[in-house]
Amino acid sequence: MADLNRGAHSARKQAIRRKAQRRHAHFYDTRAHWSFSRNASAEPLSWSRERWILAGTAFLLVILSALVIPAWAGAMKKETAIVATAVTVPAAAPGTPTANSLAHAVVPLALPKIDPASIKPIAPIEEWQTVQVKAGQTLADIFLAQGLSMTDLQHVIDGAGGAKVFHQIKPGQEFQFLVGADHTLKGVRFDQDEANIATLRIDGDKPQLTTQTRDVQRREHIAHGVIDSSLFGAASQAGMSNAMVLKLAEVFKFDIDFVQDLRVGDNFTVVYDDVYSDGAFLREGDIVAAEFVNQGKRYTAYRYKNGDGKYSYFSEEGRPLTGSFLRIPVDFTRISSQFSAGRMHPILGKMRAHKGVDYAAPTGTPIHAAGDGVVKFRGWMNGYGNFVVIQHNATISTAYGHMSRFANLRVGQRVSQGSTIGFVGMTGLATGPHLHYEFRVNNVQRDPQTVTLPKPEPLPAAQLARFKKEVVGPQLARLKQVDNSTRLARADNGTKSTD
Repeated sequence: MADLNRGAHSARKQAIRRKAQRRHAHFYDTRAHWSFSRNASAEPLSWSRERWILAGTAFLLVILSALVIPAWAGAMKKETAIVATAVTVPAAAPGTPTANSLAHAVVPLALPKIDPASIKPIAPIEEWQTVQVKAGQTLADIFLAQGLSMTDLQHVIDGAGGAKVFHQIKPGQEFQFLVGADHTLKGVRFDQDEANIATLRIDGDKPQLTTQTRDVQRREHIAHGVIDSSLFGAASQAGMSNAMVLKLAEVFKFDIDFVQDLRVGDNFTVVYDDVYSDGAFLREGDIVAAEFVNQGKRYTAYRYKNGDGKYSYFSEEGRPLTGSFLRIPVDFTRISSQFSAGRMHPILGKMRAHKGVDYAAPTGTPIHAAGDGVVKFRGWMNGYGNFVVIQHNATISTAYGHMSRFANLRVGQRVSQGSTIGFVGMTGLATGPHLHYEFRVNNVQRDPQTVTLPKPEPLPAAQLARFKKEVVGPQLARLKQVDNSTRLARADNGTKSTD
């Protein structure tokens, strides 16, 4: 029965197919050569209208795909960006009516409105020209090199309010200038001191001076050296600069002759500092504490501000490391005449006592006060020419003759040891430029080269106690720590060398 049904169904399908072929006979006849059969007979390739239609349709589909896909991708990006600039509101507490609705709520961010009037214009960048002072230059030279006038220089000096920096410039010092497009001076910037930098604006009728504080620091260093050839060589190996070596020699100059007294094996330990401004190196600092062993004898120095507010160096016992008097108060080339009870005077031509020492030096060489004291006489003295007498205490005075000119001092003025009181010349009875120097005790001349000079007074008892507690104690501990470490290192090296 099933076979009969299948046969009847197949007969109906064939009848429908034959009917369709008869109805569309023309269509099938024109497309009878369209075959994908591998056994089809080879025909010469020829493009008919139907093939052109199929090819065009395929090409159109490719073009549409190229246009539609990027547009769809762009739309997806925009949608993602919108979601990224939204804030998800936290879900409400469980159990509330709006918990589910708020859990996924998205609220777009509102951008703040900017008032155009509140936008400040950007200030133009100022171009400051930095000038470094060279050896031999003056302020006038520097201003003229910048195309400025002496009137500009006077305005700066007046506007700076008497700042010392303009009265004594030094090589390496820096100034900054702000010059307008019309070549007029708009401002000057300079170091008012180590801790402050000043800016002087000259844009208006009245100059405006502002000061900015800088961070000034002192960084301490500890150096230890042993002399095997020279002081400079040992100090260099210890990391000290030549300038600091000179300061070390200056500290101990009254106790040690660094030309003749040094020996191989002498050693030193120094605590010193450097000055930094805003993190940058500014200058060499000072020696804080030092120990020098010369030919087995130990010398110490500690920097301390004494009662008059000045810093000086003292030994551990509180003795000032300065001589009460300078043996020679001038840098000289030679001794032209010694102290003598009788000599032939080069001008008078007869025997006369020479109650001082003559130090030959070029005209204009500075003459220094041999010790602290008060100016007793300043003026012309027969034979001596320009003459100065300094009274140091009740019994001792010093005298200086033949000066070319005096320094800025007057009778009754107090002077400090080493301060300039005049300049070498040949006024009075003199055949060449030199300093005639006398050392007087109770107004009697004594030979400055052989007289026993009094020792300087130590610190008073109250200051001495404070000095030992605040300075000697801490610094001495640091010096000993370095010495102990050095001895251990030497012992270790010695042990290793014998293995």
